[in-house]
Parts: sequence; structure tokens; C-alpha cells
Amino acid sequence: MDNIFELKELVASQGEILAQKDARIAELETLVKHYEELFRLTKSRQYGSSSEKGEVSNQLGLFDEVENTADLSEPEQERETITYSRSKRKGKRCEDFSSLPVEVIEYELPEEERTCPDCGNALHVMGHDSRKELKVIPAQVRVVEHRYAVYACRSCEEGSVHVPIVKAPVPEPVIKGSYASPSAVAQVMTQKYVMHVPLYRQEQDWLRQGVHLSRQTMANWVTRCSEDWLCSVYDRLKDLLLQREVLHADETTCQVLNEPDKTPTSKSYMWLYRTGGDADRHIILYEYQPGRSHVHPKTFLKSFKGYLHADGYEGYHKLSHDITVVGCWAHMRRKWYDALKVTGADARPDSIPQQAINKIGYLFHLERSWKDLPPEERFQRRREESLPLAEEFFAWCADLSVTPKSAAGIAKHYTLNQKRWLMNVYRDGRTEFSNNRIENSVRPFAVGRRNWLFFNSVKGAAASSIVYSLIETAKANGLKPFEYLVFLLERIPNSRMSEIDSLLPWGDSVPDSCRFSPVSGSASGFV
Repeated sequence: MDNIFELKELVASQGEILAQKDARIAELETLVKHYEELFRLTKSRQYGSSSEKGEVSNQLGLFDEVENTADLSEPEQERETITYSRSKRKGKRCEDFSSLPVEVIEYELPEEERTCPDCGNALHVMGHDSRKELKVIPAQVRVVEHRYAVYACRSCEEGSVHVPIVKAPVPEPVIKGSYASPSAVAQVMTQKYVMHVPLYRQEQDWLRQGVHLSRQTMANWVTRCSEDWLCSVYDRLKDLLLQREVLHADETTCQVLNEPDKTPTSKSYMWLYRTGGDADRHIILYEYQPGRSHVHPKTFLKSFKGYLHADGYEGYHKLSHDITVVGCWAHMRRKWYDALKVTGADARPDSIPQQAINKIGYLFHLERSWKDLPPEERFQRRREESLPLAEEFFAWCADLSVTPKSAAGIAKHYTLNQKRWLMNVYRDGRTEFSNNRIENSVRPFAVGRRNWLFFNSVKGAAASSIVYSLIETAKANGLKPFEYLVFLLERIPNSRMSEIDSLLPWGDSVPDSCRFSPVSGSASGFV
């Protein structure tokens, strides 16, 4: 009997050991699957396409119900032929140079060669053949000497102790005692912040043109002009920005070598704010800050009341109660797209991530179909058609059974965690489903950062934020950055603060030479 009890206890203990091992094996299998997903995602981000366009068959399946349900065995109805006319397509857009000045060079035969090769009589001009080509005139550097007359009174010189001296008026320079001119400073700014050419490369280019202009001098020019002149335009744009009721915000990293109490390799941040799609005058402002604390946007947006589009960063959720944060559905969709990347190709069409992407994609499809509607009508259409689908999506997401640490589990957690702010898009027709508008403004800074790598000082980073703001705002309002910067640096030193509004991108004083022509504007990328 004792042996039987001992045998039963042994069997029970062995069963417990096997159960523990099975649990451990299941745990390890889950962990291996998690690491496999991370590996696939890393490889996809490193070598795969950055586009988030889905499978054609899956995406188009949402909107081709007619094709999917058609019965080809049914006889076709009678067809009628409809004809229409349309304008003939012109040549490629890149070959349209109608906005450029034309230089005509005439070619004629010498007088002695104007005889007919058959009969020997005189030839006359019956027409012209022509060809066109682009002529490039490289930048020219020259010294401009401002000579202003100094006047004195002959009579006072002969019979008075005091001789008045009168000088002819002359425009104020951008930097006193310097060779800097509005065009030279604008050239440095445009090359660095539009064309992303670091100062050390510009230094070499200046030297090839016979000018020894050090990178330190160029950096001083940018800083001085930003602090002395351009900051007044920046401050006025900020005042106007904060008067809006719909804004976008985002932040991106940067590096400052000589920053107090921080190592050269530590991260600093460039914060961005811009007007929403409801604005007819676009404003894009950059602000340098040493960190990512919510205190920075809270301070910048101190007087703002309204809707703020932002990503899922919790710092935006700590802002004033007068600010309603609107979450970004594109960021949330990206989580599901990452989950789709780590899903096997055979399993993708019916996978949970693909289903989520399809549901979100249909909401974006509705938004695109309403983009030209006035805000009030868009608000009503959202409440009637889009809102029920969004609520259904979140309910579907909450019922999903996925492993928490899997890519799909992470996407589910992010989606439900951000629901409160994502659903705020339905509170006003002026809001947008994504924060892509501000991300498009981050891109020029990110491209430049890959070229010039870092800022040398805090003052340089602050000055750069001002220049970036004016350049991107100018582009967004259809202005040429170089011409607009030249205009500002010529006018501001010789203007009163009361005239600042006329110098803004949409101001009355901005000359037409600063504006893109229709052809140039179509390829400029401004909003």
C-alpha cells in the first residue's frame, strides 16, 4: 500500500514538473516569436520601403464592390457611346519655361552668301527656325561701395566758428562695420537652410570665387541678423499664430555642442508649431529648447486656446485645459503597419493588422472625399458617417485577443490608450485626421540636420530656429526664400516697428519679385 501511495505522489510530482516545463516552453516560444518580430521590423526599417501604402489587392478591395460582386454570366445591357472633348495635353511641366526671361540671338547669312544656289538670284527671309536652351549665369560676387556726399557751408567756413556738416541719406547696413550685405547674408542663409549646404562647404565655394569668407564670419552674420532684425518678424508671426483656434505641433531632436550643463552628445529639441488647414495665411514657427519637457510647449502656447494637433507624446496631454489635443490617426495607423510588416506574407491578407489598416483606411477615404466641404458640413458628415465607424473600430480593437508584447498587441495598446485624443477630431470640422501637416514642416529641418549634423552654440540654434521659421513660412505662402530674405534685411533696418505687418509674407510691401510665378510655384512644394 505504501508503494502505491509513493507511486501516486511520484506521478503527481512528475505531472507538476511537466506542466511547469510546458509553461516554460510556451513562455520561451512567445519570447522567440517576439524577438523574431523585432528582428523583422528592424530589417524592414533598415532595408524596406518607408512608404505605408498597403497591398493593392487589399486596399482597393474596400472600394471595388461592384467589380467583386459582378456576375459575368449575366448578359450585358445595351451600351451607348458617349464622346467628349478635352484640351490637348501640353508637354512635360519641367519643359515649360514661360516664366523665364528670353534672350534672342539672331543668325543671318552674310550679304555675299544670300544668292540662290540654282539660279543665282538674291535670297529673301521667308521665316525662321529656332531652338531653345537653358543658359545658366553663375553667381557673381562684387564689392558695392556706398559713397555718400558730405556737404558744408562756404559762408560759415569763412565767417563762423561753427560749420554745419550735412550728409546725404544712406540706408542702414545690416551689420555696422562689416562687409555683410542683405544679399550676402541671404545667400548664406538660403544655402544652409534651404539647400542644406554646411558652412564649411560654403566657405570653400566662396574661396573658389575669390572671396575668403570664414565659416565663423558667416555664422556671426546669421546670428547677428537674426537677433537684430529677423526676430521682430518672428515675434509678430508668433502673435498671429497664437490667435488661431486650430494649430499643429511636433518636435524633433538636434545636437548642440557647447550647451551649458550638457555633454556634446546629449539631445536637444527643435519644437515646431504651425497653422491648420483652415488658415488662408500659413505660419510655421520653430523654437529651440534644451529638452522635451511639456513646460516648453506650455510656455510657447500660453495664450493659445483651441485645438492642437499632436502625436501621442504625453507631454502635450499636460497642457492647459483651454487646449484640446487632437490625436493623430496616421501615427496610430503606423503601429498597425509595423505589425503588418512582421506578419508572414501568406498570412497578411486576413491578418488582424491588415483588418485594422483597412478600417482606418476607409475613414481616411471619407476624409479625402470631404476635403473641399466647408467645416460645418464636414463636421456634420463626420458625425453621421465617420463617427459610428470609428466607435465600431475601437470596440473591435478592444475585443482583440493578441499577445500583449507582440507587434499587434503593442498596436492595440497604443490605439486604446490614445482613443480619448483620437476621438477629439469629431469635435470640430476644422480639425484633421492626421498631424502630417506639421510633419511635412519637420522634413526640411531633418534633411538639413543630416548635412550640417549639429549646432555649435545655443545662440546659433536659436538664430537658426528664426531663419528656418521665416524661410518655411515664406515657402508656405508662395514666396522665394532668397528674395524674401533680401527684402527683409533691406527694409527692417530702415523701418519702424509699426510697419512690421507690411513686411510679413502677405504684406503690402512685399514686391512681386519675391513671389513664385504659377509655373515655379507648382513645383515649389509650398502649401
